[in-house]
Amino acid sequence: MKIAQWMQQSGVAFGTSGARGLVTAMTDAVCFAYTVGYLKHLARLGEFSPGTDVAMAGDLRPSTPHVLRACAAAITHMGGHPVFCGFVPTPALCLYAFGRGIPSLMVTGSHIPADRNGIKFNRAHGEFLKPDEAAMREEDVDLPEGMFDASGALLTPPALPAVTDVVPGFVARYRDFFGPHALSGLKLGIYQHSAVGRDVLVRIVAALGAQAVPLGRMETFIPVDTEAVRPEDAALAREWAADGGLDAILTTDGDSDRPLLADRAGDWLRGDVLGILAARFLGAAAVTTPVSSNTALELAGFARDVRRTRIGSPFVVAAMTEAAQAGSLPSVGYEANGGFLLASNVTLDGRTLSALPTRDSVLPMLCALVAARKAGMDLAELVRTLPPRFTLSDRLVEMPTARSRARIARMSENPAQGAAELGLTRACGALAGVDETDGLRMTFDGGEVIHLRPSGNAPELRVYVEADSPERADALLRAGISAVGAWRGQA
Repeated sequence: MKIAQWMQQSGVAFGTSGARGLVTAMTDAVCFAYTVGYLKHLARLGEFSPGTDVAMAGDLRPSTPHVLRACAAAITHMGGHPVFCGFVPTPALCLYAFGRGIPSLMVTGSHIPADRNGIKFNRAHGEFLKPDEAAMREEDVDLPEGMFDASGALLTPPALPAVTDVVPGFVARYRDFFGPHALSGLKLGIYQHSAVGRDVLVRIVAALGAQAVPLGRMETFIPVDTEAVRPEDAALAREWAADGGLDAILTTDGDSDRPLLADRAGDWLRGDVLGILAARFLGAAAVTTPVSSNTALELAGFARDVRRTRIGSPFVVAAMTEAAQAGSLPSVGYEANGGFLLASNVTLDGRTLSALPTRDSVLPMLCALVAARKAGMDLAELVRTLPPRFTLSDRLVEMPTARSRARIARMSENPAQGAAELGLTRACGALAGVDETDGLRMTFDGGEVIHLRPSGNAPELRVYVEADSPERADALLRAGISAVGAWRGQA
C-alpha cells in the first residue's frame, strides 16, 4: 500500500513540518510504515542502504517514546542502525546528523497540543523538502507478517538504544562562534516549561558567560506556540520581569527549534522581528522569509536579495539555498515563528559559524542579545532601530482545514467583495492588493495587512496582521478573528 493511502486511512498527513496527526492515529504500524517509506525514498537517492546509521531524537510529550520505538523497529527492519540521540532539540539532532551525512528523524509535534504528535524527516545533509514528500507518498509499504497485533501495536517493541550524546557539540557551536564572554554580566531568565531544550539552553547561555535563571519548569506538556503567544505566557514573562533583575527571558517551543525572547520588561519579541535583528547582525546579503513576515525587512535595506515564500521551512530552505547558489552570501532564512536557518557559513570577527539549513532557536536569540550589548542598548532599544512595522497573529481553533480552504478559495474569486462582506474594508479602507502565495494576504490603503491561511499542522485558521503601531495591529487582529469567526459554523 502506498504511503499516500496510509495517510488517507490514518489521517496522519504531511503538514508544514513533517507528518503529524492525533496520537490515537499514530499507531506503531503507521509510524513503522512511514519510516520504511522514508528510508525507501532515501535509498533511491543513494542516501540509505543496509548498514547506514539513522539518527533519531524526540521531544518531551508523553507519546514520543512509543513513536521512537516504532521508528527504531522500522530502521532495523530496513537493515539500518538506529542512533538514538535522546530527548534533545531538533537543531542539535540535525547538527549531528548533517555533519556526518546521515539521515535523521525527530519525533515531535512542535507547538501543537499533547494529543497530537509527528515525525519530522531529514535527508543526509538537509531538510526533507516538498519534492521528497511527494516522492515518499508514492512508496509502497506492506507490514511484515507477525510483527503487529490487530490494533497496529508492535508485538515486541524494541528497547531504545543507548543515548549518543550530541549536546556538547551543540553547545560548542555557539561558544566557539560568539566567544565565552559574549554574554558576561547578563542575567537571563530561561522559561523552561516542557521544552526539550530547556536544560541545553541553560548550558549554552552559561557557556557564553551569562547567569542563567531557570523559570517555570513543568512536568506536563505545555503547547507553547512562539507565533501565537498564550496569554498565560505573556503574563508569566511580565511577572518574572517585574523586579527589573532580568536582562531578558529566553524560551523555545516544544522541540526547541523556534525561539521566544522577551526584553527586560517581559514583552515577547515577534519572531519575524527577531529574524531581522539576527540577519542584520550576521551581515546577511540574502534573506529568505515567508510572505507573512514583517515588511520592516525590506524597509531596513541591509539585504540586497530578499525572497518571499510560502509558510514552512521547506520553502524557506529551497529559496535560501537558491540564493546561496546564485552567489548571494551569506544567505539566511527565518520564519515568523522565529526559527532561523543558515544556508551558508558566516564569518564574524574572525570566527566562522557553519551552515545549518534547518530551524535554529538559539542563534537568533544570541544574535539579538550580543547585538544589543555591542550597541550599548537593551533589547527594546535595539528593536526601535528598525522601521516601525508591527505584526501579530492568532488562530481560530477547531476550524477544519477543508472548510478554511473552501472559504478562502471562494473569497479569492472576488477579494474586494469578500473583504467588504467580512467588514474588513470598513475597518481598513479599500483593498489595494492581494497576494496568494500562501492563503489570502490582503493589503489595504495605507499599507495595513490582513492575511488568512489554513494551518498546515492542525484544524485551525491562522490570521496574520501588520500595521504601523502595536495598538493598530491589535485592533486589526481582533477585527480579523471576529470577521472569520462566523466561518466556523458554515459549510
